[in-house]
Amino acid sequence: MKHIVYLFAALLSMLSATAQDFQGIATYESKTSMEDMKKFSAQNREITPEMQKMIEDRMKKMFEKTFILKFDRTASTYEEDEKLDSPNDPMAQGFKMMGSMMGGGGKHYKNVKTKAMLQEKDIFGKEFLVSDSLPGIKWIMVNESKKIGNYTCYKATAEVPVDKSNMMNYRPKKGAEEEMKKKSEDELKKTNFMEMVEMPDTKTITAWYTPEIPVSQGPGNYWGLPGLILEVADDKTVLLCSKVVLNPKEKAEIKAPKKGEKVTQAEFTDIMTKKIQELQEMGGGPGGGRRMRFGG
Repeated sequence: MKHIVYLFAALLSMLSATAQDFQGIATYESKTSMEDMKKFSAQNREITPEMQKMIEDRMKKMFEKTFILKFDRTASTYEEDEKLDSPNDPMAQGFKMMGSMMGGGGKHYKNVKTKAMLQEKDIFGKEFLVSDSLPGIKWIMVNESKKIGNYTCYKATAEVPVDKSNMMNYRPKKGAEEEMKKKSEDELKKTNFMEMVEMPDTKTITAWYTPEIPVSQGPGNYWGLPGLILEVADDKTVLLCSKVVLNPKEKAEIKAPKKGEKVTQAEFTDIMTKKIQELQEMGGGPGGGRRMRFGG
């Protein structure tokens, strides 16, 4: 009898060690619809068709990104697999700055056991560390399945609060496009972009997760399903997993970031809202002539 007890204890110990050692690396590709931006930029009559095409190509490149999620059973880090731009290309640097205002940023850490979330943000050269509780998501399971790679995935949807610090979440106001078409060139130059858009309070997201990888993890702030989230989409952006490596030979470091001035999500949203307003009052944009300053 003692031998059976010892054997059972040893088996539990082995299973516990295996669970602790379990790791994975998932690669995600993002695609974002540029239709709203195209509509607004098309109203600027000073932009030639050639310039419009160049802007669209740059925007497409800016929002077609690759992200790496490193995870174990309780924690994960998620960050962009950044490609080097030419240091002498001012337009590239301007688009990079714009990207940081539209949800881009440094390492994103979440711990589903302690419900902690940390994210690095670099805005106009000022580094912040957004530290807050991991937002809960009320998932609704849907009786649909599909294959993503070799994994069988199941569908879930949720209504989540909109991140008001992310400019990508702005939407054109109803009738804004028609109103802009009626304006003269002088009126268009005086038009404040912020008067033509609005920020919704919530958005609907659709996720596909696989119980074959039993971790409650996913890209960005998405988590809480009984399996790794391999795809997530809202009305503008789709994140799709293109590769998964389980238990890689080289163990990944899954550590919380520490760089930057520590603020809550609400405080960071307030900072971003004020900076966006300041940017509009200056009549410029990312990479413009006047430099944005942070108090303190």
